[in-house]
Amino acid sequence: MDAVAYPNQEVISFLNSQVVPLRIPADHPQLAPQFIVKWTPCLLVLDEKGKEHTRTLGFLEPQELIAFILLGMGKTEFNRPDRPAADKFFAELISTYPKSSFTPEAIYMQGVARYIESREVKHLIALYDQIVADYPQSPWAMRAQPYKLLKK
Repeated sequence: MDAVAYPNQEVISFLNSQVVPLRIPADHPQLAPQFIVKWTPCLLVLDEKGKEHTRTLGFLEPQELIAFILLGMGKTEFNRPDRPAADKFFAELISTYPKSSFTPEAIYMQGVARYIESREVKHLIALYDQIVADYPQSPWAMRAQPYKLLKK
């Protein structure tokens, strides 16, 4: 990641404006076991209290790295629970990085967040329709299948 993603100007600007990046060696005697880091790169999104909200393992291209962090920020807000704030992060990921491997999950999470806020099943149906139409091979298409039953 040092060779491609981290030196990328878009990544640098995003990281500096949105998060507090922290690099911990995989052999750190306290933090590696605490966060169960067994291989690198292992990227975690933590909140300000150090609670993990998502992780990924392996190399990411610059745009995928940003998309992953946006997903993590959205999941962090979703778990607080601040669903409107989560929705904004998911929407940014979806609109800015529509071809990202993280976009189907963002669509799913956005639909669920909107459903929780409104209790309107149209949001679950919409997430199903969008994922199945645009990302049919994604694992999120399978996870969205139950929402097909809500269609009348």
